Amino acid sequence: MIKISGLHKSYGKVKLFKGIDLEVARGESVVLIGPSGSGKSSLLRCINGLETFDSGRIEIDGAAIDSKLPGRKGREALRHMRLKVGMVFQQFNLFPHMTVLENITIAPIKVLKVPKGLADEHAISLLKRINLESKIDTYPHLLSGGEQQRVAIVRALAMKPDAMLFDECTSSLDPEMTYEVLAVIRELVYGGLTSIISTHEMDFARDVADRVAVLDHGDIVELDTPENIFTNPKAERTKLFLSRVFRQ
Repeated sequence: MIKISGLHKSYGKVKLFKGIDLEVARGESVVLIGPSGSGKSSLLRCINGLETFDSGRIEIDGAAIDSKLPGRKGREALRHMRLKVGMVFQQFNLFPHMTVLENITIAPIKVLKVPKGLADEHAISLLKRINLESKIDTYPHLLSGGEQQRVAIVRALAMKPDAMLFDECTSSLDPEMTYEVLAVIRELVYGGLTSIISTHEMDFARDVADRVAVLDHGDIVELDTPENIFTNPKAERTKLFLSRVFRQ
């Protein structure tokens, strides 16, 4: 479903990715863990086309982008890929002047040309799944942080993506709100949604991942099942990272 080959990226003279390779099968959940600054968010943003990269190739369900695509062709490939992959960010990024329903339906209506009635119907059915159908006419500033993030997830799902990227989407939430949001993501993963998830929640990672990728300084230092990563890690960097995390 997702294939990353030889991904290189630099910020000025600082090399972030030095040839990352990663494949994610359809229906698989891969969780990215590692210290802050290890490249987790940048990797997700490259996959969704929000950041460029210096060399390499990213394929999503047969559509591909690389650093050398020409202008028009590159833009078309990028648009195609963004329609296939939804992304939920650390910040909620809801439009403050729009209701919950309007936030969710604007992209399907404007981008996919879905009739408003069908877009509203789909949005309400998604909101019912997370027990927020009573908030359809509510503006974002009247929602809790957990509710806003759940709406942001629904907004991404409303585009009917083939895969989802979750970028530390509980980092700004308190523990109770974190539980609410993780419960929604857990349900989606268990339902077979192809996912790449960046998180600092180790128990959640152990629970939902088919495989865990440990990043450090832009490299995947270890990629294995949750059981092996958390109980019998091979890489010294993984051992050090986990020892510090569980010491807290």
